[in-house]
Amino acid sequence: MGMPTDLGIIDLMMGIPDGDRDHWYQFLKPQLRDAESRDEFEFPAQYMFKEVPEDPDVDDPVKWVLEQMDRFGIEKAMIGIGGEQGRALKEHPDRFIPSTSVDPNRGMDAVRDLVRDYETWGVKSAQWFPAGCNPQVPIDDKRAYPIYAKCIELDIPIFVCVGVPGPRVPMACQHVELIDEVCWFFPELKFVIRHGAEPWTDLAVKLMLKWPNLYYSTSAFAPRYYPKAIIDFANTRGADKIMYAGYFPMGLSLDRIFSELPTVPFSEDVWPKFLRDNARKVLKLDD
Repeated sequence: MGMPTDLGIIDLMMGIPDGDRDHWYQFLKPQLRDAESRDEFEFPAQYMFKEVPEDPDVDDPVKWVLEQMDRFGIEKAMIGIGGEQGRALKEHPDRFIPSTSVDPNRGMDAVRDLVRDYETWGVKSAQWFPAGCNPQVPIDDKRAYPIYAKCIELDIPIFVCVGVPGPRVPMACQHVELIDEVCWFFPELKFVIRHGAEPWTDLAVKLMLKWPNLYYSTSAFAPRYYPKAIIDFANTRGADKIMYAGYFPMGLSLDRIFSELPTVPFSEDVWPKFLRDNARKVLKLDD
């Protein structure tokens, strides 16, 4: 048996198109130095992706996204809280999971913003992009510690981009080894690796074996490129640690993801955990 088709998938990275893709990445513009990234790309990591989905010409993008989710058996998707995403959350709370972005450079204001979004939107997670901050903030930097502490208090996970970033910005702040001290100092923190952790996936696996609350999501990777170390880990000791996340419509279409996903050699018992159960546990969706 292969990938099941009737689970009710939970996608841990999705967006709602709003007709202006460029503004999604304005925060990165000050760091981009090469002309191609600054002036030609629709989004900063475009060189890595083929057939980037175009924003649909529709009157209601929320309805359109729901139709795409229904086509592929996606029961719920985690999205941000701004713009059309906010409307999606208000109109369809049973289908969309709220998450909020944080910037450790904001100090206590970042903590206050996180608490406000938790109280206002009921966010189920925080998320941040260390290499996308200006200035960049390493994963183990003291500026991030108040946010980690607040995530523990709120009992929500934090999703953090790890590994070489797609945009052409420096990578040192996202080295996998920086997670180690964070997990040691905050053993209660649920830390979810986002965007692959390449080329250090073997190290990511070692750390997931070491730290009980360290997890991995497959965001921004077409399934045919899921790292072998991650697949092998899921099929052995890591079945409870690996979670499905797409990248629609930012860089990958659901058509591509779900045409390739059944070819991933997960064991039969891994599929339900990967596509749904682990996300439900980490995000506490049953509470």
